[in-house]
Amino acid sequence: MFQTRGSLLNKIILLFFPFIIINCSSSNNYNENCNFLLNIGIQISLNLNLAQYNQLTFPNNPVYVPGEGNGGLIINNTGAGYVAFDAADPNIPFGECSILSINGIEAQNTCYENNNYNLLTGQPLQNPNLICNLKSYFIEKIGNELIISN
Repeated sequence: MFQTRGSLLNKIILLFFPFIIINCSSSNNYNENCNFLLNIGIQISLNLNLAQYNQLTFPNNPVYVPGEGNGGLIINNTGAGYVAFDAADPNIPFGECSILSINGIEAQNTCYENNNYNLLTGQPLQNPNLICNLKSYFIEKIGNELIISN
């Protein structure tokens, strides 16, 4: 009788062993360090005919739009389309040093001089310690309007 229980127990263990191994070794793309920014809903429209947004009709002239997202938005015409990023640094806790400034086609953190980001892709530049890309938003051009949302 003990041998039957052991045999049954062995079969159960062998049956569930692959599932345990798969669950324990599965890769997890979640990175807790990329959790500094809130998922704030946005839905705005920018008229490219207005003076403050007209420079977006030319490639690589990014514009800062305050009051949206976590730290405002940075919008850029890449030449192949438009991109929209949150202007808050995703690699540090949100605070007074979070808002990025625009320098050409880079976004820079003035408090953390090595926190620089490419405004074409949103990827960090030259600092291997930065693991989070800029938070991106959906952007669509309809006529002379840019519609930005998430």
